[in-house]
Amino acid sequence: MSATPRYRRVVLKVSGEALMGSQGFGIDVSVVDRIAADIAEARALGVEVGVVIGGGNIFRGVAVASKGGDRVTGDHMGMLATVINSLALRTSLVKIGVEAVVLSAIAMPELCESFSQRQATAYMNAGKVVIFAGGTGNPFFTTDSAAALRAAEIGADALFKGTQVDGVYSADPLKTKDAVRYDRLTHERVMREGLRIMDTAAIALARENNIPIIVFSIHEEGGFAAILKGAGRCTIVDDDPADLDAVKA
Repeated sequence: MSATPRYRRVVLKVSGEALMGSQGFGIDVSVVDRIAADIAEARALGVEVGVVIGGGNIFRGVAVASKGGDRVTGDHMGMLATVINSLALRTSLVKIGVEAVVLSAIAMPELCESFSQRQATAYMNAGKVVIFAGGTGNPFFTTDSAAALRAAEIGADALFKGTQVDGVYSADPLKTKDAVRYDRLTHERVMREGLRIMDTAAIALARENNIPIIVFSIHEEGGFAAILKGAGRCTIVDDDPADLDAVKA
């Protein structure tokens, strides 16, 4: 395990569902506090961290559309849910002495600052954790796409996707006992085989900007920092030519 982190600047994508803990809805503060502690551990390594959180623990726009409602309105409601989650994470970070700021793709100055690439980069250069709220600010785009977009905009070295399991599998390992786990994949293979890591737009954006995606379990305490130090359990999605032999093996 290396004392020097593998990446200098990263974006961490956390699903809204992860914040529920064992609850069926809403925010489990103890879970948010643990995720904040993991981010603090990464910051202590000298890693600059941006965060994108989904809103599925509170509201999902696609659920409205599936029942005949307006998708645009539904997505706007989902964006507001991500702001709630972002404010909760900022509270947990500040509580343990980590400077954090929420930048929203939707203007709401009474609650948080509006996103701009310049301001986000300035805050990260200053050592603050930047939490990107409001998705991309547009309907029909997921928070996965928002995470890939923000990673590209701030020049992140990697995009970390915290999931319910410890990497990418050929099928849902919680439902399929013989699902195969991958240590390494290419962006192209993920899209070709329809492996459900992120939506296609997010994978394509990461590939076009040469951003590796690291998929790991958000429930593994200390897992985020461990991977940054070259240990931990994860799947790396990366098109680095030097890694292609490992991918094909």
